[in-house]
Amino acid sequence: MSKNQVLIVDDNPNMSALLSDMLDVFDLSSMQATGGLQALDLLASEKFSMVITDVRMPEMSGSQLLRSIKEKYPGLPVVVISGYNLAKEEDTLMADLADAFINKPFRMDDIERVLQEFCTDR
Repeated sequence: MSKNQVLIVDDNPNMSALLSDMLDVFDLSSMQATGGLQALDLLASEKFSMVITDVRMPEMSGSQLLRSIKEKYPGLPVVVISGYNLAKEEDTLMADLADAFINKPFRMDDIERVLQEFCTDR
């Protein structure tokens, strides 16, 4: 049986590696994208159970990526991770479109909670 695959989108390679290692503990595979455009390319060619994305990234913000994913793949769960206080507009967008939000620094049980909610067929 193949593992569920999660797309991690973060311009910080250390954060992506940490999330990948955490997902591996739960027997989930992952692919990593360094930005929104790369993430959209991967979404067009691969099957994912969930997307975990940072908010602050160059080239395309996490909120722009979230909006694009929800337009093209409305059933795909998107979890947003950020260590910043969001602007009111961004906060509203996240509340309306994101399936979950995790503040940095996060713990293993934060990741486990969203996995239990959105990757239940593992």
